[in-house]
Amino acid sequence: MTFWLPIGDDANELLRRNPLALLIGMTLDQQVPMERAFSAPYDLVQRLGHEPDPHELATFDPDALIELFARRPALHRFPKAMAGRVQQVCQTLVERHDGDAAALWNGATDGRELLKRVSDLPGFGRQKAQIFVALLGKQFGVRPPGWREAVGDYGQAQAYRSIADVIDEASLGRVREHKKRMKAEARSATGT
Repeated sequence: MTFWLPIGDDANELLRRNPLALLIGMTLDQQVPMERAFSAPYDLVQRLGHEPDPHELATFDPDALIELFARRPALHRFPKAMAGRVQQVCQTLVERHDGDAAALWNGATDGRELLKRVSDLPGFGRQKAQIFVALLGKQFGVRPPGWREAVGDYGQAQAYRSIADVIDEASLGRVREHKKRMKAEARSATGT
């Protein structure tokens, strides 16, 4: 598989080669279209004029980071909150992984440990952590023993449940259809 979204070649390339960019994209992937979330790291790089590392973002002036996130077009629907979340994720990377985003997943002995490491990040609940571990396994070759079991249904081959399965327009469409079905089922279950 080759990670791809309709966000431009440069933005996709950044996500493929820069672990922090990929992690920031996943951090921002809530309450906005996935294309916006995963193109935001490239936009952040353009605004900064360079690719930041976790140390830089962990110690960045919070108000200045909010300004970068809020500048039009905003990097997220909630730029203040998500600038803070990205900074917290980077602070966690500095504290626990020596400021190396890839160290979050490199060296995990098994899928449960990898899922726990990701779940320990600010803003990463169980589902989000499972999706990210599935993305790492399916598209980036991060496959410690038991990774598929740790991520449940997201680990199934060609599940088309999340960003982990998006490699082209057709797979993106299938993921969108799945999400639409899940929302309809949730509305039906609650009677709304």
